[in-house]
Amino acid sequence: MSFILTSKRVVRYGVAGFVRNAFVSLAAILIMTLTLFVVAWLMIGSAALNATLKSLTEKVDVTVYFTTGATESQINDIQQQLKVLPEVANVTYVSREQALEAFKERHKNDQLTIQALDELGDNPLGASLEIRAKQTSQYESIAKYLNAQQAAGTGAGAVIDKVNFFQNKTAIDRLSNIIETSRKLGIAVAIILALASVLISFNTIRLAIYTSRDEIGVMNLVGAGHWYVRGPFMIAGVLYGVVSAIVVLLILYPVTVWLGPGSERFLGTFNVFTYFTAHFILMFSILMLSGMALGALSSFLAVRRYLRS
Repeated sequence: MSFILTSKRVVRYGVAGFVRNAFVSLAAILIMTLTLFVVAWLMIGSAALNATLKSLTEKVDVTVYFTTGATESQINDIQQQLKVLPEVANVTYVSREQALEAFKERHKNDQLTIQALDELGDNPLGASLEIRAKQTSQYESIAKYLNAQQAAGTGAGAVIDKVNFFQNKTAIDRLSNIIETSRKLGIAVAIILALASVLISFNTIRLAIYTSRDEIGVMNLVGAGHWYVRGPFMIAGVLYGVVSAIVVLLILYPVTVWLGPGSERFLGTFNVFTYFTAHFILMFSILMLSGMALGALSSFLAVRRYLRS
């Protein structure tokens, strides 16, 4: 009997078993649908967390304020020194005029403050540099570098008025802890859910195989090879995964449409529906391959006890 002919029969028997054991197949598909649904939301949740943390990280910076008498040349010297530091991602210069305009915009509804500012006549605000680090944990070393320049009181450091890091240190430390804790928690939850899903799917498919234990015994008695015995159940397992992946994708579409606007309001820039549509091919591939692999592996392991050693 050729391998091709055997394979055709294995596939035909697998499809027939999938259809014949409709109730057990439905139970297996339900469990695998829940499993793959968890996998899909782990992907979406991870993307949402990363987008939110990135947005929060971009809002954190260290600002160095200069005296009103600081010259463009002195500020540029500090800016160039900062740019060569390995911890610094970018440095943004804010002129005195820009600082004044921003101050007026923030207090446009506070007529008393605007009136007091107009009475001063001259611009009381100095220029500043907004510094973003590559990692939130690196802000402290940048602030210490600037404080050392200010303490030296020579060269460009003499025109530094203040560094706002220590006023923001609590928020920066809290954000660093949130980022680290979220990553560890996400990995732990993913591992736990993956193990639980594998165990549940394995036991469900094992139940399906249990209903065919007599048939497996007969095939063993007549000398059928292990591939011939395992094959139909592995094909059925693959079909469980394929159907489950399709069901999950069909469910995700209306769910993400409904959650899209709310997720964008709550998370800022992350829209669940936009992510789903933009990464549909990736999610389709991962869910389909995960479902097929989970079904085939679970069937392979579950039928093992019924095979002759």
